[in-house]
Amino acid sequence: MKTNQIKKGTSIKLKNGWFGVMFDNKKGNIRMAEVDGFHKEIGSIYAWDIAKAFDSESDQWVDIELTDKQKADQTRIGRVFS
Repeated sequence: MKTNQIKKGTSIKLKNGWFGVMFDNKKGNIRMAEVDGFHKEIGSIYAWDIAKAFDSESDQWVDIELTDKQKADQTRIGRVFS
């Protein structure tokens, strides 16, 4: 599943192991989600931090793929913060 196919209300698992629920239907690098971390918070997350999404049709967790543009942006932004 591509990150742009994740819809509002879809359960997600982040790469750091935390779970959340998608709060928007947007496409792109930055998405809005409610994340159950140390506290339950709603905020922006990078698309490349999403590891899996729950597909309710197949009733299983599916891996997330980035678009080519998101892969390029991840590399570019990673260089800024490293």
